[in-house]
Amino acid sequence: MTNDLSSSALKLFIVLSRAHKVIHECTNHFFQENGLNPTEFAVLELLFHKGKQPLQQIGNKILLASGSITYVVDKLEGRGFIKRVSSDTDRRVTYAEITEEGSEFMKELFPRHEQQLVELMSILTEDEKKDAIELIKKLGLSIKKLS
Repeated sequence: MTNDLSSSALKLFIVLSRAHKVIHECTNHFFQENGLNPTEFAVLELLFHKGKQPLQQIGNKILLASGSITYVVDKLEGRGFIKRVSSDTDRRVTYAEITEEGSEFMKELFPRHEQQLVELMSILTEDEKKDAIELIKKLGLSIKKLS
C-alpha cells in the first residue's frame, strides 16, 4: 500500500520520465533530419564548444560508454567532421578535434537546435525554468551523494 510520500515520489518519477522522453524524441528527430544520431551530435557539440578532447575522456563528458566512442569518432571522421590528432607530449594520448567542415556544420546546426529547445521549453516562464533547474539539480546532486 502506497502512502502519500511514495505516491508523490512515484508521480514525480513518471512526470520526469515522460518529459524526458518527449524532449528526447523531438531532439532525436531533429538530429536524424540532419544526418546525425544523438551521440554523434553530442561529440560534435563537445568539440565545437570545448575544443579538442582526449578520446579517452569524451565518453565521460557526454555520458557514453568508452567502447562506443571509437565507433562514433570513426563515423564522424569518415564524414570529415572531426580528425584524430596525436599528442605532442604523450604518445598514448589521441585527441579528437573538430575540422573546419565540422565547425561550419555546427555553426549552422547548433543555433537551430538551441531554438528548438527554446520552443520546447516556452510553456514555462523564466522564473519557472529557474525553479525547475534548481529543483532538478538539487534532486540529482542528492541522489549522486547516495550512490
